[in-house]
Amino acid sequence: MSFYQFHKEQILHASIDEVWEFISSPVNLKEITPKYMGFDITSNLMKEKMYPGMIISYKLSPILGIKTTWVTEITQVRDKSYFVDEQRVGPYSIWHHQHIIEPLPGGVLMKDIISYKPPLGFLGAIANKLFIKSKLNEIFEYRRNVLELRFNASKKMERTTPKP
Repeated sequence: MSFYQFHKEQILHASIDEVWEFISSPVNLKEITPKYMGFDITSNLMKEKMYPGMIISYKLSPILGIKTTWVTEITQVRDKSYFVDEQRVGPYSIWHHQHIIEPLPGGVLMKDIISYKPPLGFLGAIANKLFIKSKLNEIFEYRRNVLELRFNASKKMERTTPKP
């Protein structure tokens, strides 16, 4: 059985309220997903905040432009602390994604821990080595850049701009 964990961390120079407001809204998923993936939410969320039991369905093209349906359930939420999404329909045998935020002096530490199992046994293990792990890294690097621009770029300008 091929089972993997993927970890990413990022410091955001924003308040816990600002970060939570952004990450707890499913409609913002499109903004932090690379454009080439053609990410579209297909469930009617109407800008709802995440809650335990929420089902989010979407279509995306992670590899070779092939459209895939993915359905996740938000299984746990602790306000301004973390939420967990788990795949119910999609490309993985197991997908469990923890989104954790912790206050730091002057900002927020954001952590992602993804536990996943590709399908197809040993073929999934080969696929992980060949492209799944690098694709996850590419997607989360894109996300890191978007969040850097959203939360950190304006704060850097404030810190470096002289006051009159």
